[in-house]
Amino acid sequence: MRRFGLIGYPLTHSFSPSYFKNKFEKEDIQNTEYKLYPIEEVSQIMTLFESDILGLNVTIPYKESVIPFLDDLDMSALSVMAVNTIKNENGLWVGYNSDIFGFENSLDFDWFENKPKRCLILGTGGASKAVKKVMDNHEFETIFVSSSGNGMAYNDIDKSIIESVSIIVNTTPLGMAPNIEKYPLIPYEYLSDQHLAYDLIYNPEKTVFLNSASAHNARIQNGLPMLKLQAEKSWEIWNS
Repeated sequence: MRRFGLIGYPLTHSFSPSYFKNKFEKEDIQNTEYKLYPIEEVSQIMTLFESDILGLNVTIPYKESVIPFLDDLDMSALSVMAVNTIKNENGLWVGYNSDIFGFENSLDFDWFENKPKRCLILGTGGASKAVKKVMDNHEFETIFVSSSGNGMAYNDIDKSIIESVSIIVNTTPLGMAPNIEKYPLIPYEYLSDQHLAYDLIYNPEKTVFLNSASAHNARIQNGLPMLKLQAEKSWEIWNS
């Protein structure tokens, strides 16, 4: 049996097992499983490393804290110092980042023509680094917003800030199931049809963040296309 899985905590929100189960059935991939490993401490990954697992995905909150437990990093992970894919390479555990591929290929950059090349990134965790990398690649200025003092404060976001950006990306877990009533505190009333509100969350399909943005005519997108793209990239990495 070829074993793969996902580490993070909690994992009640995860779509990955059903995605890979459907993939394995559809493509007739035999003797392969993908399981959830909800570890409460990142150090518990060492137990998995001692098993026969061939590859892992990494989600909140371990995309950065897992790095010291790895033997090496691919250039994709080095470029952002965040890991969402781990591969067992002959007993060495190597970190990769397929979030970059997933986010970049889920966006229609033609839509931003004649709009400000400026992006507001809500949150400063591992996923935010991949978002920044992609926006940097497309020559967008990025502004991090954080409640922990690592960027602009939420209460500093005003009308002029909102009007100066064309895309707002929520990389925080605010609004993720089961806590679907939560949302980032930004002034949604200043959004318009000149904005894209992108939520990396995909469960629920429409978060309060997306519904609030849509109510002010903003274009909206959830994280499901990115998830599927990064999952396929992870599968490619594990099997290359």
